[in-house]
Parts: sequence; structure tokens; C-alpha cells
Amino acid sequence: MTITTLKHGKPEAERAEDDTRVRATVEATLADIAARGDAAVRDLSQKFDGYAPPAFRLTASEIEAAMSRVSDNDMADIRFAQDQIRRFAQAQRASITDIEVETLPGVILGHRTIPVQSVGCYVPGGKFPMVASAHMSVLTAAVAGVPRIVASAPPVDGAPHPAIVAAMHLGGAHEILVLGGMQAVGAMAIGTETMAPVDMLVGPGNAYVAEAKRQLYGRVGIDLFAGPTETMVIADDTVDAELCATDLLGQAEHGYNSPAVLLTTSRRLAEATLAEIDRLLAILPTAATAGVSWRNYGEVIVCDTHEEMLQVANDIASEHVQVMTDRDDWYLANMHSYGALFLGPRTNVANGDKVIGTNHTLPTKKAGRYTGGLWVGKFLKTHSYQRIVTDEAAALIGAYGSRLCMLEGFVGHAEQCNVRVRRYGGQNVAYGTAAAYKDAAE
Repeated sequence: MTITTLKHGKPEAERAEDDTRVRATVEATLADIAARGDAAVRDLSQKFDGYAPPAFRLTASEIEAAMSRVSDNDMADIRFAQDQIRRFAQAQRASITDIEVETLPGVILGHRTIPVQSVGCYVPGGKFPMVASAHMSVLTAAVAGVPRIVASAPPVDGAPHPAIVAAMHLGGAHEILVLGGMQAVGAMAIGTETMAPVDMLVGPGNAYVAEAKRQLYGRVGIDLFAGPTETMVIADDTVDAELCATDLLGQAEHGYNSPAVLLTTSRRLAEATLAEIDRLLAILPTAATAGVSWRNYGEVIVCDTHEEMLQVANDIASEHVQVMTDRDDWYLANMHSYGALFLGPRTNVANGDKVIGTNHTLPTKKAGRYTGGLWVGKFLKTHSYQRIVTDEAAALIGAYGSRLCMLEGFVGHAEQCNVRVRRYGGQNVAYGTAAAYKDAAE
């Protein structure tokens, strides 16, 4: 087995130091919001965004005014993207059904899927106003039937971003906040004098937003840890360096710490891609960002076989995995740890980010080992119920339950079963005996 790394990213120890600094900052910020409420949120918004309006929630007239500044062409594109995302989310929702089954005569078990009652959807602004993130979270929550959807995005140039507001409103948001970063996530989860808390937080963000969600998990639910953006290209000599370099830098421009990895069986392609990346960085308008990510977090790994590439890819568990090989379906069948797959040279991660219909909020930092991305099911809770409708079933299940409770020493549990046996089963059913009951009590 031969795996050669032609380019390394920043060492793990340095990445861990970055995480420690972020963790401390977020912890202090969330404590401030919990203690001072609106005042803390206003101070943080002024500090980070230079924005401190009388209210962070937009009124109906403010929403209408923002949407009026969106061009007809842009509005048509937003509607087209939302149509695709809604269509796929509706198909996903239709696949989730309530069930009820009679497992024994008179014993009825079932489950219901119930929407989370309030959700906070964070839409990143920062360097790039992430209009598409509004579709992915707000619209998907609406398809799931969430009755209260709060959407928040930072101001851009000191004002609400018109296209983001339009996407939130058309997607089904009930409340729209102009508030960014960890202060937005904290305010939605903790609540303030003017903002009622939500039950769940969703949406991607920078390292501070992701860490805030991590620290708030438990107080509220979250979708997953999403951010910073990661991308991996798995390629062999069926494709060229231009495609590989473009797909790597296309995601590296998200931020200064966006890992981008080329995994290939072709050393020729690896070296050509490195050269092509240098060429593109000389002309790419976002090179100041993408170049830092590539320098600090970019990797090029050459393997001997597809089996080796599969092993490395599953170990890295990247958020986005672009597969361009002579056996794309083989990777689809065998990949088990990733955010989303983009199969073949005709598709690309940007399609998934913006318009094709799948959700772009995806697991990062190896979370693809244990969760998939945001989808309509994330907004639904599955709750079970039980019903016994005959005396015979009550006595039968009660007798088994009683004996199993006594096996563990739970006398009170056993008596819950015993009273049903006595009431519905007469004297001929064996359950936790009086002697056993007495022995356990002693």
C-alpha cells in the first residue's frame, strides 16, 4: 500500500489551538447574552457588524421594502432554486410515514412524526451573503410543518440583504432577524427580552457559529456541526487538472480555513492540478481568501489503487466529495462517511450549494461518520405510543413485565404490571409472586 502526500495542510496541533481560542470566545459571548439579553446582543452587533437598529426583527413593511430591491431576474432565479429544493424536500417528507401495528392480539404499537415546534435558521453573511442557505433551512423546515420558523442573517453594508430577506420570506419564515454570527445563534437559543427562544438551531456558519451551536446543544437541539466548508475531489486520469483545480478552489473561497483535498491515483494529474491551482490563484477574484485556505488546509494525496482512495476518503469523511473516475457508482456503493456525493464530471458542488435540490447544510469535521446532512427529517421527531385493548393482552404482557421487573429488582415497576394482571387476568396468571415481592422489599 502506497499513499503519498504531495502537499500537506496546517498540522493538527495548530488547528487544535485555533479551536481552543474560538471555544473561549464563544463561551464568554454566550454567558454575556444569558446575563444581559438584548443589551449584550446590541453591543455585539455593533462591535462586529456596526449595526444597532431599534429592533433586529424586520416588520412586514421592511420585508416588503427589502424585496422590492431584488431584480426580477434574481427573484426568478430564487424561485427556481426554491422549486427544486421544495420538490425534493416534499418527496423526502412523503417517505416518512406514521405507523401502527398489532404485534400481538390486543397489543397495538405505533409512532407519530411531529414537527419541532420552533426553529432558528441561521443564514451566513460575512464575506458572501449566502442566499441559498435560506432555502436550505427555512424552506425545508416549512415543508416539515414547523409552526414557528425564525430566520436570522447579518446585515450587509449596514442593512438587510434584499435577496436573503426575499429567500427567507418566500421560504416560509415567520420572523426575520437582521443579526449575525454567534450573537444571532445565542439570541435565538437563549432568548432575550424581545426574542423568544427556539427549540432547535439549524444552518451553517463560520467556526464561531459552529462552536456556539456545539455549546448550546442540549439546551436546544441542533441539526449538525456545519462549518467551515470542506471539499474533496476523488479523481483518476479520466479527467483533467482544470476540472480538479476549479472544484478545489471553488470551495476554498468560502473562508480562510476551508480544507480542500485532492485524492487521486494519477501522479501526473496531481502535479498538473498543483500547477493549475497556481495559475488560477493568479486570476481568481477571490484568491485572497481561497489562497489562504489552500496554503494552510489544502492537501494532495496520491494512492496506488481505488481501494486505497476509498479507505482514505472514508477516513477523512469530507463534507463535499466530488467523484470523477471510471467507477463513480462503485464509490456510491462503498463510501460510508461523507456529507454529500457529487458523481461524475457533469455535476459539481456548486450545483448542490445553490440549486439542484439537495440540501447544502452538511456534516464537517468528520461528523459524516455518524450523521448525514440537513433534510426534512431533521425537523421531525418520531414519538412512539402503546395501547392494550383486551383483558387477555393486559394479563399476558403484565405477567412478562412483572417477572422481568423483578429480575432487575424494580419492585414498584413490577407492581405496575401486577395490578393489571390482578384486575384483568384473574388468579391464573403467573407473575412476580408475593414472596418475591416481599423478599425484594426486605
